[in-house]
Amino acid sequence: MANEQFSSILLKSAPWALTILVLGADAGMLVAFGPPESAPLLQASAFTVAFLVAQNLLVQQDLRGHRISFNLADIPLVLALFYLPPFWIVLIRIVSSGLFYGGRFLRSPVGPLKSLFNMGISAFGAGTAAAIVQAVGIGSAHEPMTWLVIVGAIVITGFITTALISSLMFLLNGWRSMVRAWSGFALTLAGPLMASCVGLVFLILIEATPWAWIPLGALLLVIVALSRSYMKLRRQRHILNELNNFTSLVAGSVRSNRLIDATLGRLREFLSAESATVWVPADGRYPEIRLTSSVDDVGLTDLDPVPDELQRAVIDTSEPTLIGPRHGTPEQREALAAAGLRNALLVPLRSGDEVYGCLSVSDRIGGEMSHFLPVDLQLLETVAAHVSIAVDNSRLIDQLRYDAYHDPLTGLPSRRRSLEALQEALSITVPGEVVAVFMFDMDSLHEINDALGHEAGDTALREFARRLKEHSPAASFIGRIDSDEFILQTRLASTDAAVETARRLREEVQGPFEVGGVAVSLSAAVGVVTHPDFAADADELLKRVDGATRQAKDTADGVQLYHAGLESESLRRIGLAADLRKALDRARLEVHFQPKVRLDRDPGADGAVVGAEALVRWAHPTYGAVAPEEFIPIAASTGQLGRLTDTVLDEALRRSAEWAGEDGPLPMSVNLSPRTLSDNEFPDRVAALLERHGVPGDRLTFEITEDDVVSGEPRLTPALERLHEMGVRLSVDDFGAGYSSLAYLRRLPVQEIKIDLRFVQGMATDDDDRAIVEAVLGLARHFDIDVVAEGIETHQTVEQLRGLHCEAGQGYYFSRPLPPDRFAAWLDGQGWNRGQARLRVV
Repeated sequence: MANEQFSSILLKSAPWALTILVLGADAGMLVAFGPPESAPLLQASAFTVAFLVAQNLLVQQDLRGHRISFNLADIPLVLALFYLPPFWIVLIRIVSSGLFYGGRFLRSPVGPLKSLFNMGISAFGAGTAAAIVQAVGIGSAHEPMTWLVIVGAIVITGFITTALISSLMFLLNGWRSMVRAWSGFALTLAGPLMASCVGLVFLILIEATPWAWIPLGALLLVIVALSRSYMKLRRQRHILNELNNFTSLVAGSVRSNRLIDATLGRLREFLSAESATVWVPADGRYPEIRLTSSVDDVGLTDLDPVPDELQRAVIDTSEPTLIGPRHGTPEQREALAAAGLRNALLVPLRSGDEVYGCLSVSDRIGGEMSHFLPVDLQLLETVAAHVSIAVDNSRLIDQLRYDAYHDPLTGLPSRRRSLEALQEALSITVPGEVVAVFMFDMDSLHEINDALGHEAGDTALREFARRLKEHSPAASFIGRIDSDEFILQTRLASTDAAVETARRLREEVQGPFEVGGVAVSLSAAVGVVTHPDFAADADELLKRVDGATRQAKDTADGVQLYHAGLESESLRRIGLAADLRKALDRARLEVHFQPKVRLDRDPGADGAVVGAEALVRWAHPTYGAVAPEEFIPIAASTGQLGRLTDTVLDEALRRSAEWAGEDGPLPMSVNLSPRTLSDNEFPDRVAALLERHGVPGDRLTFEITEDDVVSGEPRLTPALERLHEMGVRLSVDDFGAGYSSLAYLRRLPVQEIKIDLRFVQGMATDDDDRAIVEAVLGLARHFDIDVVAEGIETHQTVEQLRGLHCEAGQGYYFSRPLPPDRFAAWLDGQGWNRGQARLRVV
């Protein structure tokens, strides 16, 4: 760790050490040369001004992909080498370069390291040239030997200067930048050679007559102006050629699916930028795109040098932006400088009127003197228009491909893509692993759609998909294959691990969430199948996991592993659906009745019948007794539930009138599904049956479970209110399993609640269950609601309920559900015809 810190400190301090070394060499030269006896102040002042003017006369040229930039400081240097002692040459260069780079440091965000290094290297180069001239010696201005010595000194100085610059670049940016500096040395040498030759011409003519500097100065200005005009014309021609090539490149790149790769590299080259970046923020199913082509990197990276806030501003305002020393706001320049950049161009990428991304280039190659111009911004806008069209077409093709394989609501793969993924997974066998496939069938999606609208149902589906993705094992494939069915495929160690994973996932995805202020509970049945144990191909696997999922709805934990026996169970289910229809046609279903009795302490009233619950039973000719838990869901899924309910209700009301007591027909309770209550015609059918059998509405109670009350309240309220107007009572069955429904007691016409049998049966041994029963009874008294305790099986439970002042109950302790003839006999044994009082909690 200490070594790493030392290396880091060394790397940071090395550029400064080199700069101090160069400045120290300058000071050493002054000491070595020593001040001469005379002080040519007039000449020194004139040469200082000449160096300042020459350094501001910048000449740039693009050649073979390189931008050559040089100033004309070598022209006055030639004259200084001839006329001035070495001491004054070094001192004048220190003063002139100090003024030049010091002014740049104050005007623009250039760091002190670069300013000091450039100042030091300018003086060091001049001192080196002066030392060479002094050591070799020169003659008159008209001798070729003088010319050779001066030009040679300047060339050698250029070589030494390049070595120092490349050393600094190596310390700052690594070896690639050093290689690039030397690769362009031969090209950059053309500038000093030209300037030194011009300087020699100046020297010869001035030696001929001192007034020659006037026409020579004018000539120099004309040459610089013509050079810049020529560079501008050549650049315009270069831009037109590059635009043509770029357009062809973009078209070809779209066809070869290499659009961004080709675009950014070419864009960076012909704008002579150090980096080019395309940024497209994440939008819906489209992920974020952030790719950069940089001079120092091979290929594309996701390292974006341009600050995010500048790119976001371009997207938000839809305005192109040029940021540099003389362009952009102070805030923009400050943000750019904080990122270590000198200048940048940013333009929006558009699709019609919509802006979906940003194209940017940063830091023009050529050093601190090179900046982007407004004409470059216009060029980048033209380029961005071509890129936008190509990207937009590419995105359209991608969207069509994506939509063909994905669910638009959740963004998950569709059934078609899921089957392909399953087949791909089955084709790869990994020793010690199984391909586990889980199917999740969401509960109550139809009820949510009916109660709260399809928008709420869509929200529930998205939330379920989010939870499933959040808690699924790593590298899992998740798809939506039907309206309320999701599939998850992953690799696990064994079938047992698959079952445990299914149970964990079911626990993770279930639970309430809020839609429009209403708490909606999510849950699902989960089927599990593994390969190679139970399936050979994707179609067979999907078929078998679907069968396991249907069976999972009837299991205690909601999870079912596929086994061979499920095939026969599926056939049984299909057969039962057809047989149920026949049984309804031929009136083969039976209705049994279980009594409700009083529990108060009055010995005379103990055991008095207060009503009965009608329960449907089916004796199948082949399978024997089929449990309601099995055939009622079949009736619901095959559209026979309404008919089944009407059959039970008709028989219940007929027996209610038949077993009438002194105060009227026997009160009768019938279980209802929310799906039945959502039928707008159901209240009319109830009214017709009540009138046919002569039973008052207050003698009929409909029981609906607590969970159904909570989830279906908005949808069920109209039907419940109509039934309430007819006098029909509503009972909340299995009450106590979820206190989330307490608030609904004030909004719904509820006259009775039935305490869930799990709490009633456990109250004798569990204090918590007893506390829940007691709380429910207190709540009922507060709302003036009747209470029935169901599931009573022991005398001890009866005594405890009496102690809590619960007045009514039902369960095997009193009687099992009985066929009509046996129930009539049971009623006679209870003295029903002697009369009974209406149940009411006091």
